[in-house]
Amino acid sequence: MEQLAGSEPRVAAHAASGGTQTVPTICRLCQAHCGILATVSDGRLTEVKGDPDNPLFKGYTCPKGRALPELHNSASRLLHSQKRQPDGTYASIRVKRAMDEISARLQAIVAQHGPRSVAVYTGTSGQSYPGGANMAAALLQAIGSPMFFTPNPIDSPGKQIAASAHGNWLAGDLPFAGADTWLLVGMNPVISKANGVPFNNPAQRLKEEVARGMKLIVIDPRKTETANRAAIHIQPRPGEDPTILAGLINVIIGAGLYDRQFVASEVAGFEALAATVAPFTPDYVAGRAEIPAAQLVEAAHLFATYGERGGMANVGTGSNFSQHGNLTEYLALCLATICGRWPRAGDKVHRPNALLPAYTAKAQASGPFQGWGYGTRLRVRDLTDAACGLPTAALADEILLEGEGQVRALICNGSNPMAAWPDQRRTQKAMEKLELLVCVDVEMALTARLADYVIATRMTLETPGMTQRVEALKYYTVGIGYPVPYAQYSPRIVEPPTGSDLIEEWEFYNGVGKRMGLALKMGLKYGFGKFDEAPPLVIDMEQSDNLTTEGLYEKICENGRFKLDDVRKHPHGHIFEVEETVQAKDPGCEERLDVGNRHMMAELEQVLAFDFTAEQADRDYPYRLISRRSNNFLNSAGRTLPGTKLSRGKLYNPLFMHPEDLTELGLEPGQTVTIASRHDRIPSIVEADETMRRKVVSTYHCFGGLVDDDDRFVEQGSNVGRLTPSDVEYDPISGIPRMSNIAVSISAGWKQA
Repeated sequence: MEQLAGSEPRVAAHAASGGTQTVPTICRLCQAHCGILATVSDGRLTEVKGDPDNPLFKGYTCPKGRALPELHNSASRLLHSQKRQPDGTYASIRVKRAMDEISARLQAIVAQHGPRSVAVYTGTSGQSYPGGANMAAALLQAIGSPMFFTPNPIDSPGKQIAASAHGNWLAGDLPFAGADTWLLVGMNPVISKANGVPFNNPAQRLKEEVARGMKLIVIDPRKTETANRAAIHIQPRPGEDPTILAGLINVIIGAGLYDRQFVASEVAGFEALAATVAPFTPDYVAGRAEIPAAQLVEAAHLFATYGERGGMANVGTGSNFSQHGNLTEYLALCLATICGRWPRAGDKVHRPNALLPAYTAKAQASGPFQGWGYGTRLRVRDLTDAACGLPTAALADEILLEGEGQVRALICNGSNPMAAWPDQRRTQKAMEKLELLVCVDVEMALTARLADYVIATRMTLETPGMTQRVEALKYYTVGIGYPVPYAQYSPRIVEPPTGSDLIEEWEFYNGVGKRMGLALKMGLKYGFGKFDEAPPLVIDMEQSDNLTTEGLYEKICENGRFKLDDVRKHPHGHIFEVEETVQAKDPGCEERLDVGNRHMMAELEQVLAFDFTAEQADRDYPYRLISRRSNNFLNSAGRTLPGTKLSRGKLYNPLFMHPEDLTELGLEPGQTVTIASRHDRIPSIVEADETMRRKVVSTYHCFGGLVDDDDRFVEQGSNVGRLTPSDVEYDPISGIPRMSNIAVSISAGWKQA
């Protein structure tokens, strides 16, 4: 095995020894990457708890992280790769044999149908392994296929699309800590660990800032755990986020509360923005969103004028799901920009890199860039590549549509399309139509039940871990990533179970590539838009024979501000000393942030012209179904563990309703109901929830079985994606359909169709 300088043995010594040891490591179930303590007894992971000696997380972890031993030791975990048999059952197959067969089948498909016939969909779970998704992309690139898809275009695609229309600020964003005001739209970071509130114990961070004097403004149809801390909670009808943001901007401009100097020197399109938001008066917004007009005015004045250290505005997945996500994200950026909410020369640099390359922060704009309409053109709905990635909601159609360019082979990397994608019936038809479906996963997840091969991989604590990926989240959107130069590295903590035959994700793709005779080059880019913080890094796998994961991480981090050896010296993680200030604007720089983008202003005019009164009066579908996050699950991960602290005895996803809505329908908590949209219907079990707005209901996503499993909803829940068609009410750029704010009816009972 190749051992690079400074890399530890392939399996940490304490993992191989007997007895009981507790060691610091990193939970990688979600983007937070909390520092934890893991106890290993006789080679078996037995306990996980927060690490009080971690300088950033200080003992914090969530129920998902504390359930890592149950995930590692679950009876449903795959210990051997699986191959589908002619009768539909599965049999174990050695992973090397599976790679032989998969590579041969891929070669045959490419030879007959061309490179574009092969696609990869990498999911949230795959992001925990820094080499996995990148190596999957390298395999596709070597094949010559552009068909690389991620969850981003069906989660929050508006973030990158809005940034492309608005531009970026080269000094980064403002810190949450110390801000006087903050605005959160359609998000609940206390639960979701999303952008906005720092995710090293977000509830505590929010509590501290509110106690210090921060005034939080939350826009959400539900009184969430985050909204409970708000100075102002605007609780509107779902789907009116762009209306409310336009109203806030209109009030601020009309009252002259914007930062005139910053707008004059750094902003373009101000006049167009002012003219387009002018019709969104407090009375108009109040009537449309069903909120008090005075509350809107109060929120605008509070955000624009309270304190000397104003904060920013962040938008969540809920708003992106509810249509007009691009516009909502764009207006949030515009709101921050006209109020001058960006770091200035002389400010301390926020989010300085640690394992990423060092860079120079400058108080200047990097203007708009092309965010869509380029690169690969899909065959359906006139969709193209975009700043958010290829439109994932169209991939099922790319599989189903016959003809040249049809996707015939799909590799799912740590992903579960059958649980996560919209339009589940269409998704299942697509999965069943593929000539080759490969799932790279730790269990027989829902999609794996349809796969030709399921490649069994190591669990997180059986692999080394590092935090570089979390730093890189700042390229994804504002308000996310580590707020300080923090880094942590962890060796492997525990060995895979005895007798297992497991592989790491990147090794699988590298192995398939070698068998296909392809030269893989893994590329990493540091930057956003037109601005790169450092030259791209390319790792040539032909020059890296017998590379270990430890060695791969050395290569990935070789241009970092601090080396992995520096980070290894601090097993509990470390906040490095980086004293840098934002530099002045370059002489002659004429780049500006654009708040009057033509496409976005045209979309705002469409919002204004929409007949919202007709939608409000829909008697056939009088309720609005919105999305919701749980502190106990991350998408579909962890929800299949029966009898654990995660499931709390419920393996289904309840439908949460206001108690008065239950009474009005004659329903009791615990009763079975049918949720019907114009597209489809699913069963559920109702629960009372006083945090809900009347006529608004919510449930968790990524539950349920295959399309014929509805009668098992008590033991597996129901798939919300079933209610959403992928080709109706979709965004023309990202292709995301309406996945929240869905018009539904609720009726007692359930009968299988």
